[in-house]
Amino acid sequence: MNELELKEKVIDILSDHKTGILASVEDNKPHCRYMTFYNEELTLYTPTKKDTEKTAEIEKNSSVSVLLGYEDKGQSDGYVELLGNATINEDQSLKERFWEESFAKWFDGPHDPNYIFLEIKPKTIRLLNLEDEPPQELNLE
Repeated sequence: MNELELKEKVIDILSDHKTGILASVEDNKPHCRYMTFYNEELTLYTPTKKDTEKTAEIEKNSSVSVLLGYEDKGQSDGYVELLGNATINEDQSLKERFWEESFAKWFDGPHDPNYIFLEIKPKTIRLLNLEDEPPQELNLE
């Protein structure tokens, strides 16, 4: 698979799978949780509250890992493992674009100041378990 095909396959998986695992660093140890993800090309966005431990962890150490995919058919599903850096993004147009009514459980609407996104810029993305192919790696540094 060439680099363009790899990138397209990764974007397909990122676009088709919204629930994944975000790992950040807490006290020099991994801290994992399920999150909802949106993507623009290879950049991921995940909504969260401004006043959570996730944001405090990322302010101390921006290194994160994300797993997405592997949901439908079990062991034969392709999935991605993304390593990158996260920043806090409070852009109002982003908040409005990705707003879902289900978020009303946690936020007062897309203008709630506590509603923010973590923006994740990948450094390395590995595509795994795809149609009996060996793992493929996309380096973005």
